Amino acid sequence: MAKRLIAWALALLLGMASLPVLGQSGDQEEQSPDPVKQIMEGMTLEEKVAQMFLVRCPSSGALKTVKDYQPGGYILFAADFEGETPASVREKIQSWQQASKVPMLVGVDEEGGTVTRVSRFKAFRPEKFWSPRDLYAQGGIPLIVEDALEKSQLLLDLGVNFNLAPVADIATQRGDFMYQRSLGQDAQTTALYVASVVGAMNQAGIASALKHFPGYGDNKDTHAGLVVDKRPYETFLQQDFLPFQAGIQAGAGCILVAHNIVNCMDGERPASLSPRVHQILREELGFAGVIMTDDLSMGAIKEYTGSAAAAVLAVEAGNDLLCCSNFSTQYRAVLDAVQEGRMSEERVEQSVERILRWKLELGIIAGRER
Repeated sequence: MAKRLIAWALALLLGMASLPVLGQSGDQEEQSPDPVKQIMEGMTLEEKVAQMFLVRCPSSGALKTVKDYQPGGYILFAADFEGETPASVREKIQSWQQASKVPMLVGVDEEGGTVTRVSRFKAFRPEKFWSPRDLYAQGGIPLIVEDALEKSQLLLDLGVNFNLAPVADIATQRGDFMYQRSLGQDAQTTALYVASVVGAMNQAGIASALKHFPGYGDNKDTHAGLVVDKRPYETFLQQDFLPFQAGIQAGAGCILVAHNIVNCMDGERPASLSPRVHQILREELGFAGVIMTDDLSMGAIKEYTGSAAAAVLAVEAGNDLLCCSNFSTQYRAVLDAVQEGRMSEERVEQSVERILRWKLELGIIAGRER
């Protein structure tokens, strides 16, 4: 399996392989009702807005939040697995899904190495997953593919259908914030890594997210505050964009945008809030899938603007899915913007359709009816 995925990824990068075209399995299927359109016709405006949020799972009242708001998904952190068992996690996630009219994304950051949410606890795995850097040093791309397949199966078995990985950033200097989380290799090798991991995750049937567009490079930590990237655009064209392009070609359904201010693209706004950065991703890289923000409660965003304004700016910039730790405030801000005429419902529907089509392709909403 690993060898086949690597050969395919190499062929993809060399332009010798192509992705299957969805929705061409026969005339009967083409003429059947569009399930996404059917779901959207039955959604209220409030439900459409909530569908655009990947919410940090509340420490209490998680089930009530699902029932009351119908969010697009939850993102889980280590605290959500500490003291739990596989059976108890499955039970919780199943209760959320049963309460959700549209099945939810349930995501984690299980990158391996310094960022693990599940495998750090022995109840779920004897040892935590290795970092991409350590895997590559030990066994190259074949070991990375085996790891991605195992990781995907473990998460899916728990009911987690979205792993916010792989890290597509290029960071080769020990002082770089992304150094421990990146592959630590050049652009071409990182591109092969990204394509291979996305291929393995697609094979397993779990959602992936390439992060952190447009490429973190040697910049500091946006959890702590605003960071300005002063590198020229040529650097992104020649290096940082390559792994993202490879992931797009491999069929990644989601790309997560960082909070760095990238001077050569938009010297005023963080990338996650910049229409220009999203235009580059859509038009120059040709990405048609779901674009999501990094967490809108991180230090860089707090330093730039208020919580409510950040959510509205994020949608206006072109994000489909908003990762947030302050859901009630940010959901209300987007809903108010639509109800007051400052944002069109059509803009919201564009994102909701992308999210639902992604869920359909992943099999998350297959066979479900409202």
